[in-house]
Amino acid sequence: MADVKTMNNPVIGFSELSDDTILNYESTFGAHHYSRQELVVRKAEGIWLYDQNGKKYLDCLAAYSAANHGHHHPRIVKALVNALQGSYGSVISNVVYTDSLGLFLKKLSTLVPQMAPRFGADGNKTLPKNGGVESVETAIKMARFYGFKQKGIPDGKQEIIVFNNNFHGRMITIVSFSSSYKYKEGFGPMTPGFKLVDYGDLEAVEKAVNKNTCGILVEPMQGEGGMYRPPDGFLKGLREISDKHDLLLLFDEIQVGLGRTGKMFCFEHENVIPDGVVLGKALSGGLVPLSCFVTNSKLMDMAFQPGRDGSTYGGYPLACVAGNEALDVLIEEKLTENSAKVGAYLSEKIREIADRSSHVKEVRNRGLFIGIEVNDGDAMAYCRKMLDLGLLANDSHGHTIRISPPLTLKESEADYILERLESVLIDK
Repeated sequence: MADVKTMNNPVIGFSELSDDTILNYESTFGAHHYSRQELVVRKAEGIWLYDQNGKKYLDCLAAYSAANHGHHHPRIVKALVNALQGSYGSVISNVVYTDSLGLFLKKLSTLVPQMAPRFGADGNKTLPKNGGVESVETAIKMARFYGFKQKGIPDGKQEIIVFNNNFHGRMITIVSFSSSYKYKEGFGPMTPGFKLVDYGDLEAVEKAVNKNTCGILVEPMQGEGGMYRPPDGFLKGLREISDKHDLLLLFDEIQVGLGRTGKMFCFEHENVIPDGVVLGKALSGGLVPLSCFVTNSKLMDMAFQPGRDGSTYGGYPLACVAGNEALDVLIEEKLTENSAKVGAYLSEKIREIADRSSHVKEVRNRGLFIGIEVNDGDAMAYCRKMLDLGLLANDSHGHTIRISPPLTLKESEADYILERLESVLIDK
């Protein structure tokens, strides 16, 4: 691309191409698989995004929790630069070992509470992948193999209970149990083996259990489905049903884990321990893809022997360098505690706005994971207005404004968000 001048030492962005040119390139050469707002981001730093003219926008999405640490956190950037300059960041064949992977596996496996304690307290094991959907598939494989090996379910007959309005990714197996028709229309045949019930309905879960049920897969708080908190006692009820019927209870915390909801893990709000947990997005500080499935060491060893799973880039050195530092930053800079504190302040003030607004139906929140459902069902209309005011937000399930900024947010910066929400939600 000799005709394109790139910024080797960028001030604002990678290239000097105009926004119109970039939009044209995306339209001409890219898949139209996202509905987007017309902002070309040239620089990201902390909680802020910048366009080509240097105008800044507060990022209220944090890439759906991938940027929990803020964009380009200096400690994580430094760790990655050191790895590249020190020649220990390249992908290495999985037939040998790397110290970055070993350290990362220990750090994450010991950070996560003992999974599936009914199988013993010999610690956890972690299986790394790239995007979160890959680790959801790993969790599904774990539940199916458990049903086959331990429960004697005929292979191919295993069933997993899942929930309406779920979002676990968009691979074929995952969209097969989505309740959103647009995710799967025309992509059949769908993968069988899933029972869909209403989120929060324990009676429906109990009725869905049969002799072939091997697991339950659930988000401890739904994100894409509408920012819904589970009813009080729901997760505990799932734990009781799982224990009663010998099922694996698996939590997808890709969006809600790692401090997002004001706890290190969202399941800690109900003091419920799952049998396995899926983590991703923020796991590497938002700089390289990294996801993981964590479960009891006994279960992991049962299901995943050599040849039964693998990933060329899953747990590769550069990702593990980022993961090691990202976990340290999360703990040492008390980002979880900040999420709880600033999230409580922001949610309280949003509720005050909602009480004065004719447009707000309900506010749902935990930590810095906040949903504002609007009466007219068109949350994106409000998000577009806020973009003009220097704030990037998006809708959740069409009807809810999603507010999920980086966990580094300060109260003074929360006021910036509040000013723009008031501008679009309060009629003048």
